Amino acid sequence: MLDNKERTLLIFKPDALKRGLVGEIISRLERTGLKLICIEQRRPSPELLEQHYADDPIWIENLGEKTKEFFTGQNLGREADSMFKVRFGTSETFELGKIIRRLLIDFMLEGDVIVSIWEGSLAVSVMRKVVGNTVPVNAAPGTIRGDLSNSSPLQLLLDGRCIENLVHASGTREEADREIALWFKE
Repeated sequence: MLDNKERTLLIFKPDALKRGLVGEIISRLERTGLKLICIEQRRPSPELLEQHYADDPIWIENLGEKTKEFFTGQNLGREADSMFKVRFGTSETFELGKIIRRLLIDFMLEGDVIVSIWEGSLAVSVMRKVVGNTVPVNAAPGTIRGDLSNSSPLQLLLDGRCIENLVHASGTREEADREIALWFKE
């Protein structure tokens, strides 16, 4: 018999704490059948966040690509490249990914976060489904980001900030294992 029980990491980002949405998010997650097995509020160090958002060239390239795809999909096309060049000095995908990574780390340093471990059948995929698309405007109604996030990617780009989307959820079982070991030493 296959065991599909797994653990995943969820981080409540500073915007979730500032807006008082932690209880609402936990309640939604508990209704999925996932079990909260560990939770801790803390102020992350820059070193921890540098490890969490690893300086992995593939991940950074993907981050830059997703950023460019989003703005191209907003009918900005070449305008997006011009905006990136004006705002960040580049429209090159990898360099853009590095800048977005830095903005994300800076955002996570703005305040406390809550890190939590959830367990259940197919926990990673269930969590990702309930959390919704990373870009709140693309998140389906009924998801945490779709219902609760009001972050405008275009305004944030113009302000030189990253998307504020309430939570981080591990993307794969391997990523969850790595992140849990990073945030919880025991």
